[in-house]
Amino acid sequence: MRRSKTISLAEALTDYLKEMNLERGLTEVRLINSWEEIVGKAIAMRTKRIYIRDQVLFIHLDSSVVRNELLMLRESLREKLNEKAGSQIIKEIVLK
Repeated sequence: MRRSKTISLAEALTDYLKEMNLERGLTEVRLINSWEEIVGKAIAMRTKRIYIRDQVLFIHLDSSVVRNELLMLRESLREKLNEKAGSQIIKEIVLK
């Protein structure tokens, strides 16, 4: 017996993610996983920990030189990250 209203698996997954409010979390994980691609290998190697909480990106670095460089580029980095995500995911960046 065929159902009259069938949808693809992709549509079903998209609907499920929207219903369970998981889209934002998945977008945040994608951003964190693409960190090296966005900032480059040199900065990514100096990054100890990176996470997002309440639309604030926390970056723990092991180099004061890299920290100062990122401080100067903080706004452009935020714009790049939001552009990569396709929406306003990051409102602020905190460097530690």
